Amino acid sequence: MDTVFIEGLGVKTVIGIHDWERNIQQQLSIDLELATDIRPAASGDDIEYTLNYQIISERVIEFVQQSSYGLIETLAEQLASLLMSEFSVPWLKLTVRKPDAIAEAKCVGVVIERGRRLAS
Repeated sequence: MDTVFIEGLGVKTVIGIHDWERNIQQQLSIDLELATDIRPAASGDDIEYTLNYQIISERVIEFVQQSSYGLIETLAEQLASLLMSEFSVPWLKLTVRKPDAIAEAKCVGVVIERGRRLAS
């Protein structure tokens, strides 16, 4: 199975469990790896037969900007479910980083994998 990836997609949203976090937008950084078979697209040089990372990025941004979760774990789980359903991917790896959560840390976050990678 091949992988289409998006790295460092920046999105602002309301996220956090503290009262002060519920009144501001914070920057998140999202990485995605999505399993697919790129051979049909490559053989005809046709975007219609692969995962279009522009459309996926736009959908992720739209979803995250409209969300308002307390935990990045919840956001990650809901986003993974949406992507698997809407884009029919059998497997994905999703990283959500919250760079400004801990002053002493570069960032904190979660990494989840959902589904099964299929053999090529």
